[in-house]
Amino acid sequence: MHPAIKYTLARVGLFAVVLLLLSMFPLNILVSGMIAIVVSMVLSYFLLAKWRNQTNEQLAGALGRRAAEKQRLRAALAGDEDAAAEGDRAGDKVEPDADRAK
Repeated sequence: MHPAIKYTLARVGLFAVVLLLLSMFPLNILVSGMIAIVVSMVLSYFLLAKWRNQTNEQLAGALGRRAAEKQRLRAALAGDEDAAAEGDRAGDKVEPDADRAK
């Protein structure tokens, strides 16, 4: 399971548990909800630090790959043949169309 999904589900679950515990007290549902948001936020900062860091690493890796691909595309558009050939994944598989030759 992806770290972002685990972290999100854990945050929602932690909120639900805190809200369930607060429902035992005679409080307005909106007040209970606000207290549950704050308490679950503080608890998730300490209890879910490992999953939060894994999510951060996953997002940073994806951002790095996107930045590298963007740089490669810009270089290819600027006329760098090596950058264009490096990212041309489908170029080897494409066959010339017979209709265009006419």
